[in-house]
Amino acid sequence: MTLAEALREASTRLLKAGIDDPRLEAEVLLRHALGVERQELFARLQEPFGLKSQASYEALIDRRLAHEPTAHIIGHKEFFGLDFACSPAALIPRPETELLVETAIEQFRERGSVLAIDVGTGSGAIAVSLAKHLPQARVAAIDISAAALALARRNGLAHCVASRIEFVRGSLLEPLSGRFDLIAANLPYIPSRTYNALLPEIREHEPEVALRAGRRGTAINEVMLAQAVDHLAPGGLLLAEHAWNQGRRLREAAAGHFPTAGIETRRDLAGLERLLVVRA
Repeated sequence: MTLAEALREASTRLLKAGIDDPRLEAEVLLRHALGVERQELFARLQEPFGLKSQASYEALIDRRLAHEPTAHIIGHKEFFGLDFACSPAALIPRPETELLVETAIEQFRERGSVLAIDVGTGSGAIAVSLAKHLPQARVAAIDISAAALALARRNGLAHCVASRIEFVRGSLLEPLSGRFDLIAANLPYIPSRTYNALLPEIREHEPEVALRAGRRGTAINEVMLAQAVDHLAPGGLLLAEHAWNQGRRLREAAAGHFPTAGIETRRDLAGLERLLVVRA
């Protein structure tokens, strides 16, 4: 069997199992099994597949067929051009969250020093990306989970920005005092009634505490908005990711706490409302 034949066979198995993007998933796992980059893989596709590597690859495919997320199988995921270690301790970084990071960088790229908070940091994807692209920023990364904070710290160290990130264990903004130029939050927003309908990759392998957020899915963001009144500096920016159908409710909640602020919702690449923006 050649590498190309193994890739086709694995793609077919993943397709029959209903896995999205089966060709790409099969390729990513094959590169991981061989320890090669994409260019090298394509240059070697007609080579015979050694029995030891073939067994390793089949084991990876079996894990994916059991709905274990690819990011957990290979141990990392790209986000905002950076590679992040992943584990079941925190949510896998999602492409839609890049909108939050892009918005923050647009606002603060030309500013001097920036004090920022990443509420519910998880893997540290937001905090690390901000610290990497805003070298003048200092970031407080907060999470209720000690395991998630350990993963975030690992990612901060890997990208050489941990010295500008304070990793804080606690619930939302409660551990902090003072005011900040930026409050960034990617908090749970899945309504309880829809949690059980999530894909098994999410429901069975990612932390429930990072997903479920009450009957409407806005409960945790609403608590954070109430707390943010005492922490957002004049002229500051609050950014909160949310589900596509939660924008109106969160704009109303934000207006109740920040009556003089500029409040809007930004849409993601799919045209869906995704990000609450509050300009104090």
